[in-house]
Amino acid sequence: MLKLMKFSRLLSVLPLLFLAGCNMVVMAPSGDIAAQQRDLIVISTVLMLLIIIPVIFLTLFFAWRYRRSNTAATYAPEWHHSTRLEIVIWSAPLAIIIALGAVTWISTHKLDPYRPLDRLDAERAIPADTKPLIVEVVALDWKWLFFYPELGIATVNELAAPVDVPINFKITASSVMNSFYIPALAGQIYAMPGMETKLHAVINRQGEYEGFSANYSGSGFSHMRFKFHGLDQAGFDAWVAQVKQQGTMLNRDAYLKLEKPSEKEPVRYYAGADADLYNAILNMCATPGKMCMNEMMHIDMMGGGGKESAENREKLQYDNRHADEGIVAPAATVPATGAPARSEPAERTDGMQHDMPGMDMQHEGHSMPGTDNGANPAPAQLNNNN
Repeated sequence: MLKLMKFSRLLSVLPLLFLAGCNMVVMAPSGDIAAQQRDLIVISTVLMLLIIIPVIFLTLFFAWRYRRSNTAATYAPEWHHSTRLEIVIWSAPLAIIIALGAVTWISTHKLDPYRPLDRLDAERAIPADTKPLIVEVVALDWKWLFFYPELGIATVNELAAPVDVPINFKITASSVMNSFYIPALAGQIYAMPGMETKLHAVINRQGEYEGFSANYSGSGFSHMRFKFHGLDQAGFDAWVAQVKQQGTMLNRDAYLKLEKPSEKEPVRYYAGADADLYNAILNMCATPGKMCMNEMMHIDMMGGGGKESAENREKLQYDNRHADEGIVAPAATVPATGAPARSEPAERTDGMQHDMPGMDMQHEGHSMPGTDNGANPAPAQLNNNN
């Protein structure tokens, strides 16, 4: 019994040892959305512990109470059923599952990142005359670009917002998928090329907070971090004035240079930015000569461009946009770049060997859809010959 008690004390100390080296910002956030998410974690954990703790305790108790050496314990080898025990065993987990389901259902709608905010915090509603701050976010390889369209400025790897002012984030990416995450502000939201995701959040306390990508995106991923400053209104106005004073112009040429893969990029300020640059990035046509995704979608919506649209093929190739300059992101795929594979293909043991790059796709007089004797497949939307 004494050994069992010592072992139990050791188990209770182990979680504290793990938590001692952890950053607890998720459990002590500074934004209302992150605080509600923290409360959801706590509520869910407590509800689950209501069944987990008794089960662990009873498991240890039964092991000790009905040990072989305890001859005083009741021995009933023919026992097989108890209605009261079955009710307790099944009703408690069922009640917890119902409670978890209700909490999850309510929180899923209330904390929808696309849903505009209805409060600053638990005690304060949003004043009627409050105007939200709009921030357009672009995940690059491997840095973050932030546009403030209403202020006419842009920054790299630095973000700022006034305290108690709703922030409307519009989020996209230039190449591979990333994840926009400021733990003190709100949960992570994916950034995907050719798509726009949204996040509504508010920061309630002044301070400097860490933001980063929470989705692996290549060799520079670990350095894809930025600082988020929560400032009072006077401090935010001073920060905007500093960006305008020290910044340069972000036009298409400057963006195309910035977009190239780089690591540990320093903070950059842009006093002005092309008004349509974010939309061009979103629609994957910031590079001259590329067709915008919304233009292609319009063509598709109208029934396709027929055979004449074959000339659009080059305008719709995005993955190899830096190939002519000899710049290839380490995470780029082999078919998109034409670069050789990093490892030798595994030799098959069944006597069959296939070389994927440039392999002959024709078998028995048939070819794969969208291919021309092993050439790169055309986009599916261009295979409309009507």
